[in-house]
Amino acid sequence: MAKRILSGIQPTSDSFHLGNYLGALKQWVELQEGNDAFYCIVDLHALTGEIDPALLRKRILSSAAQLIALGISPEKSTLFVQSHVAEHNQLGWIMECIAGFGEANRMTQFKDKSAKGGADSARVGLFTYPMLQAADILLYQAHYVPVGEDQRQHIELTRDLATRFNTRFGETFRIPEGYILKSGAKIYDLQEPTNKMSKSSGSAAGVLEIMDTPEANAKKIKSATTDAGREVKFDEKEKPGISNLLTIHSALSGKKISDLENEFAGKGYGDFKGAVAEVVVDYLKPIRTRALELLEDESHLVQILHAGADKARTVASATVAESYKNLGLVL
Repeated sequence: MAKRILSGIQPTSDSFHLGNYLGALKQWVELQEGNDAFYCIVDLHALTGEIDPALLRKRILSSAAQLIALGISPEKSTLFVQSHVAEHNQLGWIMECIAGFGEANRMTQFKDKSAKGGADSARVGLFTYPMLQAADILLYQAHYVPVGEDQRQHIELTRDLATRFNTRFGETFRIPEGYILKSGAKIYDLQEPTNKMSKSSGSAAGVLEIMDTPEANAKKIKSATTDAGREVKFDEKEKPGISNLLTIHSALSGKKISDLENEFAGKGYGDFKGAVAEVVVDYLKPIRTRALELLEDESHLVQILHAGADKARTVASATVAESYKNLGLVL
């Protein structure tokens, strides 16, 4: 029997970057095969920060277009926007009512973010969003939740809340398991190759964005920080810049790093960077082109998302009805 998969991504930037793709989204595409996959653009979670309504709308649509262009198939998977399925909010409130204040207070992301801006300026939604995240998962009776290691605490909270509800009110939710994504290629910032590639990094020049023009990405690679010497060799400690570029080339070309070292033996960094730029451009260009095509026909893209929401709602509404019944609410 096919296993139910649920994962989500926030629409918090204009473009996903290469680290997002190789770290998680590439595995989302693979997990479509043989599983019943539900993939959600979690726009309600994006409301916990400062928002510009026009920009948020643009980013939700851009996220959907990129996911499809990267290989998420609306035929194989249920692709939808969180706010299109009202049951997320309904079950989110129930999760808030069974979660303890202490549990919420221990969530590291709230502690980290509120420490930066001060607890008084933190939104209540930032404090309670792990309960909405638990609802996102439990609504779909997911077997597995593909997440990074940093989300393990959220999966544990979800399991605790589901177990508590089931114990008090009767079997309602499947207890999900975290599917900790196998560590794919770790991609680092092109300008600061000891830091993970991230939108929050100091310089946009270090981040390879899927929706950037081929020329912009080629320029970023050719301007990437390199190391002393001229040898193209994988050594994360002594040569983090070149090692990062070798990892990128290998992940996209499918060539082994040892073979690339042999291929560029005796050649300089300039030749190697040119080859990496070519591989990246060739890989990302058709993805960007497809995403832009989808964004040109906005009504069709919204239609795809509405169809996904209809499929999601069928499952979500049954879960909410069961939880309401077991709570004693009158249906």
